[in-house]
Amino acid sequence: MKQIIEDQKSFFNTHTTKNIDFRIKQLDALQAVLKDNESLLNEAIYTDFKKSEFDTYVSELALLYNDIKEAKRNIKKWSRKKRVSTNLLNFPASSYIIPEPLGVCLVIGAWNYPYQLSLAPVVAALAAGNTVVLKPSELPSKTSEVMAKLINENFDPKVFKVIEGGVSETTELLKQDFDKIFFTGSTKVGKIVYKAAAENLTPVTLEMGGKSPAFVTEDCNLKMTVKRMMWAKFLNAGQTCIAPDYVMVHEKVKEKFLELVKNEIEEEHFKFENHNYVQIINDDNFDRLAAMIKPEQVYFGGNTDIKARYIQPTILQNVSFSDSVMQEEIFGPILPVIAYTNLDKAITEVRKFPKPLSCYVFTDDKKTKQKILNEVSFGGGAINDAVMHISNPNLPFGGVGQSGIGNYHGKAGFDCFTHYKSILDKPTWLELPIKYYPHTNQKLKWIKRLMSFQ
Repeated sequence: MKQIIEDQKSFFNTHTTKNIDFRIKQLDALQAVLKDNESLLNEAIYTDFKKSEFDTYVSELALLYNDIKEAKRNIKKWSRKKRVSTNLLNFPASSYIIPEPLGVCLVIGAWNYPYQLSLAPVVAALAAGNTVVLKPSELPSKTSEVMAKLINENFDPKVFKVIEGGVSETTELLKQDFDKIFFTGSTKVGKIVYKAAAENLTPVTLEMGGKSPAFVTEDCNLKMTVKRMMWAKFLNAGQTCIAPDYVMVHEKVKEKFLELVKNEIEEEHFKFENHNYVQIINDDNFDRLAAMIKPEQVYFGGNTDIKARYIQPTILQNVSFSDSVMQEEIFGPILPVIAYTNLDKAITEVRKFPKPLSCYVFTDDKKTKQKILNEVSFGGGAINDAVMHISNPNLPFGGVGQSGIGNYHGKAGFDCFTHYKSILDKPTWLELPIKYYPHTNQKLKWIKRLMSFQ
């Protein structure tokens, strides 16, 4: 590991990665590797999750291709020196900001979308002119293996290298002196990464999660609300960091909401054989999720199969905030439904949780929409939809508080792996004497006057 990182540092110091054509070449190579090996990628992720080719393309590869396209289209503009105005106190001079890459970056990927959440930060890092060490999650072992094979066979390790392994390898990597660490995963592990990064004062971006709420008001388009929400919730069997974690439904529409939810799930036929559902990642997560399902609260679903690591899409009703299912992020195909009558009280309950990664508001009332957006802090979200905000590269993606630090995607991804160097460029043909000794009252008056124009 130390040698790989030292080699990347040496290569970075040649300034080769600062060349725009070089960066575009790396992005072209990554796109070609992915496109030329889609069958291998599909086979690996199906082995790990039973994830279909359709879902793999929609929720993993398509997003990566769009990230690459967006970066290649804008990389020259993003990398350009930006001129800014200069204040009177520094006259005569020019001022500008120079984007420069940070250096050698460590990207630690997540298991739930192993391609997209591992490689999207890599796209941003390469576009910004960095070198990258990628540590994919070891839980989906076949996807980790195929990424290591394809990347390490097609990229110079001085530019981009995949290192596989588990906790011990990740721990060792975190001891190294990187210029940037990007982590996607749980808040618990994020704290460990943050603490390790502090030893070397390494800047970090942490993409984590939390209990993301969805509000369903009495005036929403209920049928469309249910259709969009059920797709978002049960995509990847609920193993999505921005999936609705629980629903706050107005009491007036609760029964109708539950009825429509049941009908929608039955119509969608979420099953492996229908290629629209996936396995729970491992036995530990299966057991954790199964324990959350209390038979007396099940409105629909609740069936499980440990051998297949299958948990049926499950809707819970009569749930309170003190129930065990509300004590941690669910990260699975279980959706608690909580009725409310007073929006202020509902918002107060939601705000008792740490700030979530996402929030979704289903309403046709502008005042209700604005109230929730103003009073609930969260990373990002949507109005009358769920999850789809991640597909817009113009929307920075990231959390707040315990759900994350920093953001990426599109220009925000470039910024995430870039230092903006501020320059005051001053000629030598003129120098005003007012800041130099002797200090006089007249000079002070001029300084105050000049400063007031800033």
